[in-house]
Amino acid sequence: MSLVIRLSKVGRKGERRFRIVVSEKRARRDGRAIESLGWWEKGTQKGVKEIDSERFNYWVSKGARPSPTVAKILESK
Repeated sequence: MSLVIRLSKVGRKGERRFRIVVSEKRARRDGRAIESLGWWEKGTQKGVKEIDSERFNYWVSKGARPSPTVAKILESK
């Protein structure tokens, strides 16, 4: 089972809100997630985000790989 940490879209049409979730690589983007790690709202100020870094590090230690988009978001801390 290959795990990935990626964004899952939530909210109304046209809103730019995402959950940061751990899911299986082959699962749909907005499909069933194993765990929700936080959220990210894209906006004018480089986005507003909140992420549980302990759980993020736990899943990375278990072999989950962040998607390129999530890696870029976390880089801009």
